[in-house]
Amino acid sequence: MNKKIFTSLAAAACTMAMAGSTALNAFAEGEAGSASGQQSGGMSLLSMPLMLIVMFVLLYFMAIRPQKKRDRELKEMQESLQVGDEIVTGGGIVGIVVSVGEDTVVIETGGAKHKLRIKNWAITENVSAAERIKEAKASGKKSSAVASAAVVDDDDDDEADKKSKKKNKKKDDEEE
Repeated sequence: MNKKIFTSLAAAACTMAMAGSTALNAFAEGEAGSASGQQSGGMSLLSMPLMLIVMFVLLYFMAIRPQKKRDRELKEMQESLQVGDEIVTGGGIVGIVVSVGEDTVVIETGGAKHKLRIKNWAITENVSAAERIKEAKASGKKSSAVASAAVVDDDDDDEADKKSKKKNKKKDDEEE
């Protein structure tokens, strides 16, 4: 979402810069004499293609390149399916992979264990792989400093639990 907003703002800024440049050149041509008009005309011929090149470069790095990256990651995910993975199709069907073929996958879905054969390109998400990646990141992120900080936090939580238990015990004693 933020990338879309940033891309549209960048395109708008480029368009405004090009329009401003063109307007300034037109204004300079109107004010200047014939000799300087020829110079500014030559300048506008150079600035227009330059602005177009800048716009296309921005478009490539903001829209085309990230989309190609997403497409490549999706294709890799579709090719790396394993039996037992939980997947989601483009139509919203959720199932567990039973067998993997060359270009099709058989999934098991529903309580009655219905089997569906779908094309690889229809798979949009591998839930099991996403969970494995999250677990790997979670376990990989904890360094010794972070782990020791987590232990300190756990101790603080234990102290808070002990205090709340003491308060509850006092309340129970008062009620009796």
